[in-house]
Amino acid sequence: MTYAALPRPLRPRALAPGDLVVIASLSGPLDIERVPDLEQSEAVLERMGFRVRRAPLLEAGRQHWWSAAPSAEIAAEFNTLLRDPEVRAIIAHDGGNTVLGYLDLIDVDAITADPKPILGYSDISLLHLALYARTGLVGFHADLATPGLGGYWQAAPGTRRAELEKLYATLLTGTEPIGELPASPSWECWRAGRTEGRLIGGVLNRVALVQATRFALPLERFDGAVLFWEEKGGQAAHVWSYLQVLRHSGVLDRISGMVVGVPCEIDGLGAQGTPSLTELVLDVLGDRDIPVLGNVEFGHAVANLPMPVGVQVDLDAKRRTLSLLEPATQPLRTG
Repeated sequence: MTYAALPRPLRPRALAPGDLVVIASLSGPLDIERVPDLEQSEAVLERMGFRVRRAPLLEAGRQHWWSAAPSAEIAAEFNTLLRDPEVRAIIAHDGGNTVLGYLDLIDVDAITADPKPILGYSDISLLHLALYARTGLVGFHADLATPGLGGYWQAAPGTRRAELEKLYATLLTGTEPIGELPASPSWECWRAGRTEGRLIGGVLNRVALVQATRFALPLERFDGAVLFWEEKGGQAAHVWSYLQVLRHSGVLDRISGMVVGVPCEIDGLGAQGTPSLTELVLDVLGDRDIPVLGNVEFGHAVANLPMPVGVQVDLDAKRRTLSLLEPATQPLRTG
């Protein structure tokens, strides 16, 4: 199949040792009992060679409904970070249910003038998808600070932590392709095949939601793409329904491959009389003969492999490999 040429991705500028990374409450609040995890995440980033600062709204006990602050305040702080030349990367402290409230308040001109890595998953998927749609920005679907770097990473074996630290640091500072992401025995071939395409995705319910807004990705952006997704909570039937939304909207007819993360807390998945996640996915795909790689380590249940939105990848489901063919960042400006 031949696809039309797509816009070039806008790669953030690579970080250098000593650059400032800011942890921000881009969605949910910081619970007091999670402060030790936040401190652990700061230590991880410092070991990678970066300076770390907390944004003002990242304050234990600060809360407005289910958010760290009203949407307009979060947007104002986010825009301040985007405009500040000292800030070289922004990592979300946690996910939540807030980003839909300020998608229309983001200073996209600041992003195009000085593109920076924005890291996070869950609700932060909305930022990655909407900003990729509006500016081409490569978003880093990667671990959140508190539950990820300060949580799952700390519970992982030392060799795994070291592997992840090296991988993240290389992705943020390097300007050469990473190549194959480190696979594990958990990866499963659900449908054999090989393809190349741009990574697009995030938490499944947010992928479906953003497509219902004016910040949706144009359908042609999915031409030949490798769709990656994961999901937390709800029912197996909800996952099936979200995938059906993507089928009806035409997304599944355009992609060339799929990568599925580790499911988390989904009721009725693989129980008596209900489908496994594999069966559910293949049921929705029907006769679409595209490679599908399942149970890959990203999402709410595991320490995340980074999945940079907009980067060209090679997917070989039979061999159970996923390779980043392009860098996620561009070289630093000189002069």
